[in-house]
This record gives sequence, structure tokens and C-alpha cells, in this order.
Amino acid sequence: MLRRETKARARAVQLLYAWEIQGRLPLLEVAGRTTRLCHQDPSELFASANALAQRVVADLDVLDRHAADASENWRLSRVGLIERTILRLGVWELTEAAVPPKVAIDEAVRLAHWFGGARAPAFVNGVLDRVAHTLGRL
Repeated sequence: MLRRETKARARAVQLLYAWEIQGRLPLLEVAGRTTRLCHQDPSELFASANALAQRVVADLDVLDRHAADASENWRLSRVGLIERTILRLGVWELTEAAVPPKVAIDEAVRLAHWFGGARAPAFVNGVLDRVAHTLGRL
């Protein structure tokens, strides 16, 4: 059984991905559409995911800069959207010290296994490890 926090992170990745592909509409509008599409009632889990996604969107430029600086030989614009979304969430958790750094990285790698391509977990792990070291969290 997955922890509530893990489920909230997964839902936040889905919301952020939908936000990007829908042209960065207001996140609350995207959240409402996603809820209806998935035939879900708004819940505490959804509220947690939405709050997390809102925080990521609010700090997007800073998060992207950290990820880009740590993405050796990769321009962030060339990174797949789902991987970029997972990186943003992981970097946010590292910069905010919301959870221990190893938890933030492990959770992001788990999301990359679920949602990303075959090489996504290693890429996400490497970038977030560099970000954590740069921030002095590891």
C-alpha cells in the first residue's frame, strides 16, 4: 500500500503535466478538469496534490534554473515533459527542505519509474543528487 504522501506526489505530477499540455491555464481550472476526467470526487489527497502543484508553479523559474544547472550536457527544454515535471517537484522538495533529501530523491525516482521512460529514473536521480549537493543538503 502506498503512503498518502506518495499518492499526493503522483497526483501533483499529473496535475503539473496537464497544466503544461493545456497551455498553462490556471491550475485550479486544470485541477477541476482532471478531477472530472478521472471521475474522482475532490478529496484530501487531491487537495494535498493541488497545494503541492501550486507551490511548484509559484517557484517555476527558480526550480528550472536549479535543474538546468545540474543537468550536465542537457538543456532543460530538451528533457521530456514528464521528466521535467518530476524534476521540478523533486527540486522544490529539496529547496524547501520539506522532507529529508534522500526521501525527496527516492520519491522522484519512484515517480520516474511510474511515469517516465526507461532512462528517466537514472537521469532524475543524477540531476537531483547534483541539486542536493549544490544546495548543501547532501
